[in-house]
Amino acid sequence: MSSGKPSLVDGEINDNQNVSDLEKNKIMSAGDSEEVQLNRNGDDTTQTIKLYKRRWFIVLLFSSYSLCNSFQWIQYGIINNIFTKFYGVESFTIDWMSMIYMLTYIPFIFPVTWLLDKKGLRVIALVATAMNCAGTWIKVTSVRPDLFAVTMLGQFCCSLAQVFILGMPSKIASVWFGSEEVSTACSIGVFGNQLGIAVGFLLPPILVPNVEDMDLLAYHISIMFYITAGVATLLFILVVIVFQERPELPPTQAQATARCIPPEQYSYTASILRLLRNKPFLLLILTYGLNVGCFYAVGTLLNRTIIEHYPGEELNAGRIGLTIVIAGMVGSLICGIWLDRTKTYKQTTLAVYLMSFVGMLVYAFTLSLGHLWVVFLTAGALGFFMTGYLPLGFEFGVELTYPECEGTSSGLLNCSAQVFGIIFTICQGKIIDNYGTLAGNIFLSVFLFIGSVLTGFIKSDLQRQKANQLATAAVPSDPEDGNPPASAVLKGSRF
Repeated sequence: MSSGKPSLVDGEINDNQNVSDLEKNKIMSAGDSEEVQLNRNGDDTTQTIKLYKRRWFIVLLFSSYSLCNSFQWIQYGIINNIFTKFYGVESFTIDWMSMIYMLTYIPFIFPVTWLLDKKGLRVIALVATAMNCAGTWIKVTSVRPDLFAVTMLGQFCCSLAQVFILGMPSKIASVWFGSEEVSTACSIGVFGNQLGIAVGFLLPPILVPNVEDMDLLAYHISIMFYITAGVATLLFILVVIVFQERPELPPTQAQATARCIPPEQYSYTASILRLLRNKPFLLLILTYGLNVGCFYAVGTLLNRTIIEHYPGEELNAGRIGLTIVIAGMVGSLICGIWLDRTKTYKQTTLAVYLMSFVGMLVYAFTLSLGHLWVVFLTAGALGFFMTGYLPLGFEFGVELTYPECEGTSSGLLNCSAQVFGIIFTICQGKIIDNYGTLAGNIFLSVFLFIGSVLTGFIKSDLQRQKANQLATAAVPSDPEDGNPPASAVLKGSRF
């Protein structure tokens, strides 16, 4: 159309020509609340940076298939004693059904982040949902006491899918969302993973009761596996049909800059080496691993920990896990919104880390009091801060490493978390077996205290915020109306 007026397509304003503030205000008041930014690149052409409403559908779809995958991380561990009886294996063997998620991540994260850099979000989303779907159907065929190897294969496929999922929240937030909402978007992405863990704590004890009849037990397990497979299949179909690589126009100056870089100039190996020379980020890798590794250990061993003090309370063990994660989801959203408003990345991260340490101590010393309501209360407080830390680490990492790929920085953080998760789960399990739950939880508390101290030494060098601020400040006033354009494309290269 060439009517001389801005067009409104898909609920978004598309400014291809110069438009007066009055005209833009009329359009905005007509029902489109999306932010519109005009960019002048110096050659008398106008580029548009805008926010697409479909960005919310993209992040919610990601959260949904992340939920389906993370549900399966804990579905065996939370009813450890029931699967131990059904498959005739040791408790430690069932612990590995959770730890395989951590172990698989370590060798595969580097090829997956390379693939994310080279092929983009859509390819990664397709592979993730396909692997997750395949794993769920393999587990459907494994509901016999002599087929533990088959159910382990299915869990391995799902754990491989997780490698393609964990590093995506910050990437999706950066590619699709504006600078004032990236932390909130990242929190929503992490929210799906946390909600999946919450459902994984809640549903298995309900769907698979601890009955003695092995045929009846097999029936209940198969129901759980069929439900999971159905959901995974639906999400795979949705991703194939609607998941989009990136918006047509970038949402921020940082993304506009990144799009200007020719692909041939990018070196994945060089990017990794730059990240490993970034001292603040290296400290964050260590502290993030300590915190999230503790969370993985708490979640994996929760059934054993609760049953030791409250025998026969498998259902309440799941509910306590649910409380931990639901409280953490609330913490994640609050922290994400807080970061978007204040940009106080280090201060918020340090405060949440310290409260995770305090929460772990309180949980450790109240677990054996004999009152389940106390355990629910202290576990909820622990989850609010420990699980709420997850998106903080992602977003702080992106700030410290911009303009490196968000998937690469997130991948290194998650790799650290998996390594410490395996170490802490094995060590705490052995300590619980030999010295009791109090000693095991104090063991984790010590490392949370160390992580809190190290967080205080991280230099808060917010590179992404600086890029957006410099881009805006560098734009001269519009000679026609005396007002500066909303933003400008930042010239240059990340290398």
